Amino acid sequence: MRIEYSKGNRTSKELILLNRQQFEASGGRKMKVLLLFPPDWFPSEPYLSLPSLTAVLRQAGHTVIQKDINLEMWDWYFSEDFLKKVLRRVPRQLDRLRKLSRSRELSEAEIELQLALCDITHRKIDELIKKAEKAKAIVRGETFYDIGHLELAIQVFREVTSVISMVYAPARICMPPMETNLSYKVFVSSEIIDAVNDEQVNIYRDVFNQLVKPVIEAEQPDVIGISIVLQQQMFSTMTFCALVKQHFPHIHVTIGGNTVTRLRDVLPQSPLFQYFDSAVVYEGETAVVQLVSAVGAKRSLAEVPNTIYKDATGIHASATSYAEDLNSLPPPDFDGLPLDKYFVPTKILPYLATRGCYWGRCEFCDHGEGYTAGYRSKKIQDILSEITYLRDKYGANHFHFTDESYPPALFRKLAKGLVDAKMGIFWTTHMRFEKSLLEDAVWQEAKESGCRYLHFGYESGVERVLQLMDKATTTEVMTKHLKLTAEAGIWNHCMGFFGFPGETKEEAWQSVQFLEQNKEHVHSLGFGTFDLGRHNPVAKHPDKWGVTAYKNPEWDLALDYYYTVKNGMSIEDAERVFQEFERNHYAGWDLRLYIREYNFLYICKFGLAKLPDMQYRAVKTAGVTTTLAGKM
Repeated sequence: MRIEYSKGNRTSKELILLNRQQFEASGGRKMKVLLLFPPDWFPSEPYLSLPSLTAVLRQAGHTVIQKDINLEMWDWYFSEDFLKKVLRRVPRQLDRLRKLSRSRELSEAEIELQLALCDITHRKIDELIKKAEKAKAIVRGETFYDIGHLELAIQVFREVTSVISMVYAPARICMPPMETNLSYKVFVSSEIIDAVNDEQVNIYRDVFNQLVKPVIEAEQPDVIGISIVLQQQMFSTMTFCALVKQHFPHIHVTIGGNTVTRLRDVLPQSPLFQYFDSAVVYEGETAVVQLVSAVGAKRSLAEVPNTIYKDATGIHASATSYAEDLNSLPPPDFDGLPLDKYFVPTKILPYLATRGCYWGRCEFCDHGEGYTAGYRSKKIQDILSEITYLRDKYGANHFHFTDESYPPALFRKLAKGLVDAKMGIFWTTHMRFEKSLLEDAVWQEAKESGCRYLHFGYESGVERVLQLMDKATTTEVMTKHLKLTAEAGIWNHCMGFFGFPGETKEEAWQSVQFLEQNKEHVHSLGFGTFDLGRHNPVAKHPDKWGVTAYKNPEWDLALDYYYTVKNGMSIEDAERVFQEFERNHYAGWDLRLYIREYNFLYICKFGLAKLPDMQYRAVKTAGVTTTLAGKM
């Protein structure tokens, strides 16, 4: 089933140009804009939203300060300044627990926390400071490529965030994996508001005071924009928005990003709108430029496309939408981001050549919700030119092409163009298994062009289930794809899930068996269970799939639903299959490195010959004892 793009009246390029001329003619001044990328995200590369918006805003003559607060936050957490702050919070946390014990009996976990807090001494913190600084030096230097040292650095990050968790408990701070939990529900507006105001658990209040407020005071921006990619970032974003409105009420605050787009139908009714002035949905470049100009000219935002905004009469949604002409957009502008501070030994830059998915028919996928038009692509000569520009300007030789699924024809052109230009880069991207790419020469050229790591949408190894999903591929095509990429020396990572409506337990295990039969050519896996997202095709046509969704009205920000099915596995069945798969699968898929960018860099450095060293093995560290920090 093809994605439908019927989201508001499409406005023309001519009207957008006319609006811009009107804004300028009516006194629209050049503005200062502060763009923020909020926590939590792994700090291995910049996220593309800020550099893309920065490029068009600067092109329009506005001053832009872009801050990756997520990166700066993690760098601060693993520093002397923050860890001494942790030590100062210990008495406050102990006092809270003492007061709590007067009103009720403490739980076993709270008693254990009390005891563990007493171990957070000056000496303990001094040791952590040295270990944290050394860990950062490892991930940013050549020692990164010694997997033993890298594992120790990751272990230190976990140890430090565990100690941080103790003083912000019952919040849980974790990196890696990125599993920070403030103990509130992110899918309920009222709980996000409670989290914003909870000075005990809300670590993002301290992040604001340390990293955001000083920038605002120094730069005095007219507009602040925050990009929300994951729903989990709603906690940090709403905290920042609320504190901006408290301290700087005159600044226009706008939010955008994938999560905002997915919540576009409920945000106007959400009490969260008290914290910001507008929200940009779908693609943001033109909308943000128009919004900034309108704010500067003190005009209504009614004519700004892709926008939800509030004024004296209430909250309104723009009647028009706009899809970007990719060939008219400038390359991303990373100026101002501290590229040398990311947690990697060499720069990795993201780059996007397409919008949407050229296939656009997978029944489980709702990525099309981010756009108001179908698949579009830049011209290959412009793609190559921009990659060259970014490589030379920023001294970057590693690229993450963040396209939803790289089209086969463009993939061939890209590989050939990079080889012909002798670009000398390494790159990774995301792909489908395509019959049109089953030639050895295609993959040899891809390898020569610098392709080293590919994420494949595997989903299932059972053809009946693939047909249900409308994947339009076969197990034969997948087998050949995996073999050709592996033989060419390109790492393949297969992403799949259990529990698509109608899939049986037997088919789920057949899917695993298919991968195990091809284990010599499958390097790593990423599996989960099916989610009934609020915008995916199954949710939109539940009768077709025999699905009944259960929507809790109190969960106003829910992006997926609990459901039951007439045929196949239930949610619980799929979860049990997944857990069994986690316990029993080919051991070669258990890797010591599970951070995507780290695997990519290792493959670029060593090739597939390093695979045995990357596979998991128990590492015994002498003198390590089990502590509450370790458990947390």
